[in-house]
Amino acid sequence: MRLWSVHPRYLDPQGLVALWREGLLARHVLHGLTKGYRNHPQLDRFKAHATPQLAIDAYLWAVQQQATERGYRFDSSKLGPNSGVAPIAVTSGQMAYEWEHLLRKLQARNPALWEQWRHTTDPQCHPMLQPCRGPIADWERPEP
Repeated sequence: MRLWSVHPRYLDPQGLVALWREGLLARHVLHGLTKGYRNHPQLDRFKAHATPQLAIDAYLWAVQQQATERGYRFDSSKLGPNSGVAPIAVTSGQMAYEWEHLLRKLQARNPALWEQWRHTTDPQCHPMLQPCRGPIADWERPEP
């Protein structure tokens, strides 16, 4: 499961669809609707939020909006209300780690998008997240 900190605009079609599906799975976990993935580290930042269920919905609304802008039909009826929710902090170290991770995926999977984004040095974070200084998140499991 990867709930990207980078803005969904940077994802290729496969990445955006995967994010939607994984986000819906995360939503089910946070709503207590599944027994699997309950302790997945990617959920820690949502669990730490004052209103985890509203936070994951706000996160998914931004993914749904990106999908709509691309002409995809992600079913927004699967989400709760899109109300004002406090953002979640994302560190500069986490953003840098995920950006490099995404660029490696794009280079292999979608060279045209990799070419488009590879010179980006300060990618935007997901609209539900607020950038701050710091290292890679404690919940991240860096690849060797």
